[in-house]
Amino acid sequence: MASLGRVLVVDDDDVIRQLISVNLELEGFEVTTAVDGQDCLDKVKDVDPVVVTLDVMMPRLDGWEAASRLRDDPETAGVKVVLLSARAQEADLQRGDRIGVDAYLTKPFDPDELLTTVRRLLHSSTAELAERREAELKKAELLERLESAFNRPRRFASPAPEAVDRGRA
Repeated sequence: MASLGRVLVVDDDDVIRQLISVNLELEGFEVTTAVDGQDCLDKVKDVDPVVVTLDVMMPRLDGWEAASRLRDDPETAGVKVVLLSARAQEADLQRGDRIGVDAYLTKPFDPDELLTTVRRLLHSSTAELAERREAELKKAELLERLESAFNRPRRFASPAPEAVDRGRA
């Protein structure tokens, strides 16, 4: 069975990390795990996930900082980020918005809600990629037409022979 997409699951709690991983794998996702934000940053470029699920409260590097660094790096800025947290105050949601996370789920979360969120983000990422490819193809086609137009020999009408002769007289 082909993978639906790669997901990097980041949580310092072994049980929650395993719960998320199993649910995603059962749905056909390819899952890699990380134990904290630093481990996430160490693995993300090799894994090349479409979606990263990030616990907020973790040792070494928390989910807030990991998400922020993912957004700041041009190589990972397009990765979809889901923050998972037991905290759901308005200030937390606003902080997630400022960082640019794509979704925020509150623990305890319904596994079906997580799967729905990951699927939605995967589809939006696929659509964005298709749009980018289409735009790149149109740009390449336009550049090719422009290059062809500028490299084509110019054909100017030659003056009539009698006009040339009159000019010499």
